Amino acid sequence: MLEEARRRTEQFQALMAERDIEAVLLTEESSIAYFAGYWGYLGVEFGRPSFLLLRQGDSPIVITPLMESEMAGAMTWIERVLPWEDEGEERWERVLQRAIGTPPDVLHVEKPRLPGLVHDMLVSTYPGMRLADASEALTAQRTIKSDFELDIMRQAGRIGGAMMDAARDGLGEDVAEYEVALGIADAGARAAAGFLTPSGWEAFVSPLLQGRQIMQSGPYMPMVHKRAGVRRLQRGDPVYFCFCNLLEFKHYRLGFDRVFYIGEIPDEAARAEQAAIAAQRAALDMLAPGVPASDVARAANAVYREHGFTPGYRTGRSIGMAYLEAPELKEGDDTLLQPGMTFAVDGGVTVPGRTGGRIGDSVAVTEDGFEFLTEHPRALTVV
Repeated sequence: MLEEARRRTEQFQALMAERDIEAVLLTEESSIAYFAGYWGYLGVEFGRPSFLLLRQGDSPIVITPLMESEMAGAMTWIERVLPWEDEGEERWERVLQRAIGTPPDVLHVEKPRLPGLVHDMLVSTYPGMRLADASEALTAQRTIKSDFELDIMRQAGRIGGAMMDAARDGLGEDVAEYEVALGIADAGARAAAGFLTPSGWEAFVSPLLQGRQIMQSGPYMPMVHKRAGVRRLQRGDPVYFCFCNLLEFKHYRLGFDRVFYIGEIPDEAARAEQAAIAAQRAALDMLAPGVPASDVARAANAVYREHGFTPGYRTGRSIGMAYLEAPELKEGDDTLLQPGMTFAVDGGVTVPGRTGGRIGDSVAVTEDGFEFLTEHPRALTVV
């Protein structure tokens, strides 16, 4: 990973030179991980920002809290790791100022995700310096995944398959939702551990899954993104699993969704699920280099209408080291698909107050179509 991160950084600094970008200050965890190979810290939500400062023709600098600086030094290939302290003369503002030195006329940042306290510090400290957005330049590089990245995402997909198998196998009448979620987390951790070694950079990669399992069952099926609770499953229940905030490996995040039915499928639920499956299939059939992202969404939306439903969701999102990258599979985004782009492609229907249908897979665009990164039957499934 670290050699890959070094190569990415050199590639991006070359892009900075081409675009006459003097300096870039990164604050988003996924961006720092992408270039530095370092993550896992408690971030700005705890009042502790980390930074990666990139300049043309200069060595990168990581700036991170003192308590995490030793871990950062062990995880990154970057030699200059500057720690800061919560109090006194070595607070992050002063350490960042010293790292910036003579301020550039324009400092590029990730404007949509720049933390407010960092924005306020930069504006008040450097009133003559303009903040520009580096997001487009970052997207230009991160959108197309390398073979190295695709291999990690394939591993993540296999972990997801073990999790979905555990989800299906754990279902039954009178089983509590949280008990199924515990089985999913256990299966995912064991599968992830099989890809790891306890030495080098991988010693800092945890096989344990983070977050709370997204799971809706029975009357809660329309409430998308509800977490698993203590409700006990009943015959005829639809049970929806979404791994979008859970399926992460080496900081690569995939989307993966399925619905299962306990004992039988009510007619209305079956109609919604069949529409979702058909819409996803229509979207997948459109995936190929040169196809506008919006056309993929239009194909899915046409299927919803044919089945008597009104489209209400995007068809897909780019995936990678962040939960949401660019482009998106939705009407209005006319980005042309290219080999190496990766997406979570979804089918989704909600019947308010009653039921819904869901399915989602992660895929990679190839030279002649696409490759599934996640695998599980794509059909109505009764357990």
